[in-house]
Amino acid sequence: MKFPKPYTLKQIADIIKSEFVGDSEFLVAGMNEIHVVEHGDIVFVDHPKYYDKALNSKATTILINKKVDCPEGKALLISEDPFRDFNTLTNFFKPFKASSSSISESAKIGEGTVIQPNVFIGNHVVIGKNCFIHANVAIYDHCILGDNVTIHAGSVLGADAFYYKNRPEGYDKLISGGRVVLEDNVDVGALCTIDKGVTGDTTIKRGTKLDNQVHVGHDTVIGEKCLIASQTGIAGCVVIEDEVTLWGQVGTNSGITIGKKAVVLGQAGVTKSIEGGKSYFGTPIEESREKLKQLAYVKKIPFIIKKLEE
Repeated sequence: MKFPKPYTLKQIADIIKSEFVGDSEFLVAGMNEIHVVEHGDIVFVDHPKYYDKALNSKATTILINKKVDCPEGKALLISEDPFRDFNTLTNFFKPFKASSSSISESAKIGEGTVIQPNVFIGNHVVIGKNCFIHANVAIYDHCILGDNVTIHAGSVLGADAFYYKNRPEGYDKLISGGRVVLEDNVDVGALCTIDKGVTGDTTIKRGTKLDNQVHVGHDTVIGEKCLIASQTGIAGCVVIEDEVTLWGQVGTNSGITIGKKAVVLGQAGVTKSIEGGKSYFGTPIEESREKLKQLAYVKKIPFIIKKLEE
């Protein structure tokens, strides 16, 4: 998430009331999570396990809960609670704004697009040309839809990321300030849910088709011309490359990559990254031929035991 204009390190420190290490005029351009962070961004870290990863990332400002040596060319914001202060920055730069109408006056809707009754379109949404938005769809603030996009009834674009910190008093939500971006010729079935990114974009690329009741988690990127069948659940921060097929009731772990033209058969659990150009099955997932051989061998066990007992 980029700021409307660059802020100085001191200005950021004043917003969250923190100490800082570095030039007070050091410029900060935005804020992002570690997997999408860029030069000029703030990244937060609150666990020693990830200190080195954050300090050595592309981020040039690190919001951290310990005084450490500052890497050359970077700056530090010292906070007793980086998670809380990251939320403070999200609320400052992208505060929630309540809507006063079903279709926001700030939304931009392209020529030839059809909006059916009872659709909600939030603030600063952009919808391209010749789209078809069916009844009871909710499109939250800042979502971007390309041309020739179809969204079927009851789907929700832009709900919050499922991202929480476990505190003694209960779960604390990491506030979502990102977007959902659908490129041209994307179809979304009925009752689908696509969560926005925490600070970046959840993206579905050109020509991809989602069946009914598919969930896409925050910051996930789905490539071009993919087919995602019904009741599939895709976790956050997943990368699905072009022309992948996921059949019904597939589930994935977060942070994995599914390679180009991979085919994942129904009810499989994608627990790790998998190569493209192959067919997969089962939980834990394996190439389908190998998995089916194993199942065939299992069926032979009773006969083997019987032979041994004779």
